[in-house]
Amino acid sequence: MVKRFFISVFEFYRDGFRTMTWGRTLWLIILIKLFVMFVILRLFFFTPYLKGKTETEKQQYVGDELIERSVK
Repeated sequence: MVKRFFISVFEFYRDGFRTMTWGRTLWLIILIKLFVMFVILRLFFFTPYLKGKTETEKQQYVGDELIERSVK
């Protein structure tokens, strides 16, 4: 039942954009926005602080950050 709902919603948007004169352009804009949101922003603003650390180092780092932020 839930699966059918999502299929219906998808078909609604697909058919709606297909009949529009600007449909392909709008989908292109949507895909570019998603690319910017998930790829570009990740590269510049969400750096992987825990990459390359052992499990103990990760626990220590997170603990120190929580304590540091609770003091402020």
